[in-house]
Amino acid sequence: MDQKKIGLFLKDLRKEKNITQEMLAEKLNISNRTVSRWETGNNMPDISLLVELSELYHVSIPEIVDGERKSEEMNQETRDTAIKMAEYSKNDVKIEKKKVISFLLMTFGAFFIISAFAIFPNDSSWGSIYSIIGGIILIIGLYFKMKSVVLKKSFRILSVVACILILFGIFSISDYIAVSQYHQVPRFSYEKIYSEDQVEHKTLFYTVVQKNPGTEKERIEIVK
Repeated sequence: MDQKKIGLFLKDLRKEKNITQEMLAEKLNISNRTVSRWETGNNMPDISLLVELSELYHVSIPEIVDGERKSEEMNQETRDTAIKMAEYSKNDVKIEKKKVISFLLMTFGAFFIISAFAIFPNDSSWGSIYSIIGGIILIIGLYFKMKSVVLKKSFRILSVVACILILFGIFSISDYIAVSQYHQVPRFSYEKIYSEDQVEHKTLFYTVVQKNPGTEKERIEIVK
């Protein structure tokens, strides 16, 4: 493939149409510099742009690639193939973008969860709030990831449900360990009942009593 020859051919075709590089760039929604690089042979148009150029200049894609005219009209089969290739190329780009977005979301979600556990103490409601937000972001990222590689919607939904259950299990187990081993209040309690010298923290599986909170005699026990 002689890129210099192709560039001169593209330049001649543009001049035959009596349009400037700026006008062509505007038609194709690209920069003037890109058109200039084509015509000097420093670069080649993408497949999708080859289709548009062939239609604009009324030449076939093989003629553009060879850098010379061979027939009056572009062969329909060649044109259809080029369009399919362009669509396939665009689809590949979309899939790659989804993969990048899903990776960023999953990473950001995991970072949110870890930060919430590390920064906020167990008795702060912000820790549970940020953990849940991080979990939601992580699940959204997983869904996008599954969407880019798995075709069946039912399998994607099952994967998301499995991820939700795993996160729920991790949150529950970490809470239980914090209470039973480190004598901390549960992070994911849905209700707190205050009395004169104690606080009850109710979770889905058990209740934790915090006796004499904030004093030297503070004790934390699981009652059921």
